[in-house]
Amino acid sequence: MPATGKPIHGEGSVRQDRMRVATAIAVLVAFAAVYTIAGVGTNMSALDMTFGRGMHAGEGMGAMALGVPGGWGGAKFALVFLMWWLMMIAMMLPSAAPTILLYTALLRHLPDTAERRVRSGAFMAGYLAAWALFSLWATAAQWWFEAASLISPAKMAFTEGIAAQLLLIAVGAYQFHPLKVRCLAQCRTPSDLIARQYRPGISGAAQAGFRHGAFCLGCCTALMALLFVGGIMNLFWIFGLAALVALEKSAPCGRFIGRAVGAGLCGLGIAGLGLLAVS
Repeated sequence: MPATGKPIHGEGSVRQDRMRVATAIAVLVAFAAVYTIAGVGTNMSALDMTFGRGMHAGEGMGAMALGVPGGWGGAKFALVFLMWWLMMIAMMLPSAAPTILLYTALLRHLPDTAERRVRSGAFMAGYLAAWALFSLWATAAQWWFEAASLISPAKMAFTEGIAAQLLLIAVGAYQFHPLKVRCLAQCRTPSDLIARQYRPGISGAAQAGFRHGAFCLGCCTALMALLFVGGIMNLFWIFGLAALVALEKSAPCGRFIGRAVGAGLCGLGIAGLGLLAVS
């Protein structure tokens, strides 16, 4: 953290900085949400995908104007990646906002207002870069699942019941894993992480944001994989998972909620496998 004895700006300046950053976060989340709901680049919006309006064979992400149904060229890969990344921004940035605003407040010792803004932006960019890596993995996973005929290009969800149930069990079990517990603890107490990882300069801010994003990945990646079960552009699953992440990170009983959800997912998966076995 910055050494004592340096000039500290007044509360008014800190509030202005936080307000500017909060506004930037709100605008970015709003843009990402509108992009996701509109289904830019596809033949269907998220509303269509959620409520099944106009769903026919070959529609959806597999029937983009960019190529033949189900075909994966470079343009489609880039568009699917952008879809995943903006969807993650809309889902994850709100729960990260308190940490970003805390980091902004801790920069009040800097006399240069422009530098404070740039560092705050670099911290947020580092966080979003971590989720860009996840989005790259998710895009590659979607491509592989489609190639293996495990998910429907039209509905963008598992068509194979066994795979879906096994994923439910795996995600539920991960809710109890020590790595999940450690990463969630870091996300729930970001001040400790920022204090340990503080580095001067813009690059230091970006590195700190990326480290926070990495812990967020360790906490939430498995939950985001559930979109392959419920539908990648299903708004009920998108809003539900975003709410769950926010509760886990900020609610006093967040750890209990996460473990209760984990137990429920395991139960659903096991019950689903049982039904498949007798059907």
